[in-house]
Amino acid sequence: MAKMIGVDLGTANTLICLKEKGIVVRSPSVVAINKDNREIITQGNEAKKMLGKTPAGILAFRPLKDGVISDADVTARMLQNYFSGIGVLSTFHRPIVIACVPYGVTSVEKKAVEDAMFEAGARKVELMEEPLAAALGIGLNVGGSKGMMIVDVGGGTTEVAVISMGGIVASNSLRVAGDELDEAIIASLRKTRGVLVGPATAELLKLRIGSAHREINRGSLTVSGMNLQRRMGVLMEVTSEEIRTAISECLDQIIFVIQQTMEQTPPELSSDLYDFGIVLTGGGALLPGLARLISERTGVRVQIAKRPMESVCTGLLRAMNYAEENEGFFRYRER
Repeated sequence: MAKMIGVDLGTANTLICLKEKGIVVRSPSVVAINKDNREIITQGNEAKKMLGKTPAGILAFRPLKDGVISDADVTARMLQNYFSGIGVLSTFHRPIVIACVPYGVTSVEKKAVEDAMFEAGARKVELMEEPLAAALGIGLNVGGSKGMMIVDVGGGTTEVAVISMGGIVASNSLRVAGDELDEAIIASLRKTRGVLVGPATAELLKLRIGSAHREINRGSLTVSGMNLQRRMGVLMEVTSEEIRTAISECLDQIIFVIQQTMEQTPPELSSDLYDFGIVLTGGGALLPGLARLISERTGVRVQIAKRPMESVCTGLLRAMNYAEENEGFFRYRER
């Protein structure tokens, strides 16, 4: 019998869940390939360690950008390796895959995800919108008449959605999220310090001393970079305030989209948002002070999901269980 699996194919991380076992893969969406034949050398954590450090014949990169596939062949092979690793591929059986896509992506981008799943070995594929999966994963009653807002800050996109009666009433997707915060840190240090740091260092600074709120100071961190004037390596101490200043414009864009979505919400549901509040999920939810900043700027209470990085995949698990009990819930595409 074909196994049913859920795939949260994110820009930064890929999570895969098996209906019987829960989440079985948590891995960075990074691959290292041979430039000559484009064969995958390694992927996941090992490939992430190679970013910016590879020799001439090897390329380490993310095959997804802003929540959508940028290299279809490599993405399919990366997924196939994961499918093989968890034992869902065999000569006689291929898995049924439920995969998440950002809300508002084009039909071409959706088809690219479907095709990647088929190339990886799927027999049937169904796509589910990320905000709805995240709401299910958090444990919200998405089928109820009460309106609720989900803000999913991932690696490539920020998804803002108001959910009621089992569907999305108002939503916006912004291609500003974790990766753009890293790029903002790189640009800021280049401008203010004249020093170039790599993406891995920028991410480290964000995780170790980054904050969203002015009243949260996480100290400082010494990192290495290249002095652009002398073209030499240097050590420098970066403060939490510098990182907060660097990412403030990106955070302003995220908050603007939240406010925009609230304005698009029907009046009958607006009061529900103020009663229920906003639920913050995705890896970006872990940025200290972000919930507090959003609450102050919108006037709405904000709570962080218990396991924000796993919310979407957990939602896929619950959707799969529901689909098993309610035949016809999903309309699979077959190949």
